[in-house]
Amino acid sequence: MPDTRKRSAHILGRVLATVGRSVGIFIPVFVVATFVTFALRQMSGLSPARIQLGEKATPEAIARVEAQWGLDRPFLAQYGDWFNGVLHGRLGTSWTNGSDISTLIGTGLGVSLSVAGAALVIGVVLGFVLGTVAALRRTTWIDRAVTGFVTVISVMPAFVVGIVLVTVFAVGLGWFPSAGYVPLAQGFGPWSLHILLPALALSCDVVADVARQLRTSLIAASLENYVTGAVVRGLSPRRIFLGHVLRNALGPTLATLGLKFPALVGASVVTEWIFGLQGFGRFANDAAQAGDVPAVQGVLVVSIVLVVGFNLIVNLVLARVTPAAQRGV
Repeated sequence: MPDTRKRSAHILGRVLATVGRSVGIFIPVFVVATFVTFALRQMSGLSPARIQLGEKATPEAIARVEAQWGLDRPFLAQYGDWFNGVLHGRLGTSWTNGSDISTLIGTGLGVSLSVAGAALVIGVVLGFVLGTVAALRRTTWIDRAVTGFVTVISVMPAFVVGIVLVTVFAVGLGWFPSAGYVPLAQGFGPWSLHILLPALALSCDVVADVARQLRTSLIAASLENYVTGAVVRGLSPRRIFLGHVLRNALGPTLATLGLKFPALVGASVVTEWIFGLQGFGRFANDAAQAGDVPAVQGVLVVSIVLVVGFNLIVNLVLARVTPAAQRGV
């Protein structure tokens, strides 16, 4: 019983240490990133008056509109108010339509997180299977076939894969809808049917990265001295693979996922156009095209949170499953 409590306390200590390190990195990065993000408006020279009144607006009219938006105040005062709003979940108001940016981003983010989350699950599962099979059958035709397959899909753009999937499975076979999105609240079946094709299109890069990294890590781990020692001790091949090789090989593979999920959300803009989805990536593109600086700032803030948040999750998983992290290495 004392050993169990001691082990639980040790695990809790590692988790708290990981969270503490991540928070310690996140706070200064977040402050600097938001400051630079907010300063982009000053450097861009864009103004809501130009959007609302046009290029022929008089200086008096421009000054009046900018005063309404509080842009005549000192820069640091504007940043302080905006940053305080960000901390409370308020990302400002759109210059183009006067809508709340948090609401607009929330609507699109739900779509993109659904697609990106499904793409990540598909990529991890398929990549894990392919990488493991290739490592266990290394130097055979199976290894060469897996390596060739992941090389091909890694260089295929998501929009090309998306067009092929729509043509074959939506238009040709009619198995899936070709466009649109149904929220999960309306049923798992309709929701999954609408996100599966775009998720498959986005998952190719994840499959390739996970498979290649896991294959390399498994082969390297299988050649370590501790594996030889386990064989000498008479441990079964399954126990050696699961308890020694796989656990030590997972670290580099999980680390590659640190930026994958936020990158999938950001890279979904073309896929969203193909499948008719009003997601986060498409919203970001529309905001940038319209010169809606507050909306672009909101997108950058949410992206920063996604990157840091997902990396925190990855670090927590690493601290739990990899032997090196458990030893504090």
